[in-house]
Parts: sequence; C-alpha cells; structure tokens
Amino acid sequence: MPFRNRPWKDRLVAAGFLMVCMLLVFAAIWAYRQFMTSPPYVDPERYPVRGIDVSAHNGVIDMNKVAKEGFEFVFIKATEGGDFKDKKFRVNYDKAKKAGLKTGIYHFFRFDKDGVEQALNLMRTVGKRQPELGLVIDVEKAGNPDSIPTATVVRRLSEMVDYLNLLGHRVMFYTNRDGYYEYLAETFPGYPLWICGFSETPINAEWSFWQFNHRGRVNGISGDVDLNTFCGNNDEWERFLQGDLWPYSPPNKQSSHKQ
Repeated sequence: MPFRNRPWKDRLVAAGFLMVCMLLVFAAIWAYRQFMTSPPYVDPERYPVRGIDVSAHNGVIDMNKVAKEGFEFVFIKATEGGDFKDKKFRVNYDKAKKAGLKTGIYHFFRFDKDGVEQALNLMRTVGKRQPELGLVIDVEKAGNPDSIPTATVVRRLSEMVDYLNLLGHRVMFYTNRDGYYEYLAETFPGYPLWICGFSETPINAEWSFWQFNHRGRVNGISGDVDLNTFCGNNDEWERFLQGDLWPYSPPNKQSSHKQ
C-alpha cells in the first residue's frame, strides 16, 4: 500500500520515528562538538605565550586587533604540495609583521608529491622572508591519500627537510599524536614539534608549540580560529626567539637537542 494511502495513525508513527532519528543525529553531533573536541584547560600561568594559525579560509584578518588581544605569534599558511599557494599568505604575513606578531610559515605536506618539488614551491613563495619561528611542515593524514606507504612519505619528507636545511632554514613539524609516531618520531628526533592535541597532556614527547583549540574566537577574525600556546614562560619565550630551548624539553627530561 502506498504510504500516502496508509491510515493517519501509521503516518503519525512514521513521522515521529523520523523526528526521533533526527534528534538523535543532532544530539550526537552536539555531544561530539561539546565533549570529543572540547579544548582542554591550558593554564595561563604555565603557558602565558599564546598565538594563532591562519590561512585563506579565515578570510580578512585585522592583525592589529589580534595583537591587542594579547596574542604574540601567528603561523601562516603559505603553500601546499608542489604548486598550490595560499592566496592570503602575502597579505597575512605583511599584516602580522606590521602588528608586531612573531611569525612562522607553514606548508601542508602532500604524501603523493616529491619532497624537493614541495620545498621549491615553499621557497618560491617565502622568498627572502625570515620568519622568527622558522618554517613548518604540516604532516597529517587528513587531506592526504591513504594509499601511500609510510616509508615513501618519510623519504619524501626527508628530501624536503634536507633541501630546506641546506638553505639554512630551521624546520619544525606540525602533526597530531598519530602522525608523530608514524612519520616523525624515529626519523626526525630533536626537531621542534608543533603538536595538535585536545587532552591536557598533548603528547609524551618534546614539543615547542601546542594547538589546543580549533574553535577559538579572537577579535579581528570572523569565525573560528585555531589557538596555540608556546611551551614555556615569557623568559623562555625570549630565549627561544634567540635560538635557545629549541626544542622544548619537559621538566622531567633533559635534552641537548638544539636546532
């Protein structure tokens, strides 16, 4: 029997069932956003130096307002893969410098592209700019094909890192916990780490920066923005900018690594 010809009670039950299903879906989405992706508490006394990271998707940014909010640094997307260039890189970088923010420049690493090719793309875009926080290679599975063997990804990463090091750039990696242990931990010990994590202990390894919130709200930026913190206090931040504490060693560890 066609649905429209069924008794009104059957149709009412079906409508109620659909409504319950929709409510369950919305509840699951809400719970995920509230509890699974809720940012951890980041002690401002322990981690007083805060920053953001941005790309073209953040739209037009007033970096002066960002600086007035108390943020001290910004990581800016420049490139991706072998030929993509972020259309807001130049203006974001220039605005950040004029606002007095310390800058880092990042490249989204494509697993399916040659490492030197990606380094060349980054270098053509960076030009003679010298960001205080160095160059960052963003290594994550999201947005990458899952068919590339780990050994191939690591080899291509090594090619890119070697090329940048030969040019005198200090290199940092951005990743999450899984990316760190799969692609970085064994091959790149001692390199500074910018870690993405949503627990109060982002990773049991040395790290220099911590991205702890994907849904921050900052004056001068319309919509959500990623929030980050430096690993130490204000004095350590100044030393870090001079090349010390690179990378960070947790208090219960001693590290002689300097990059």
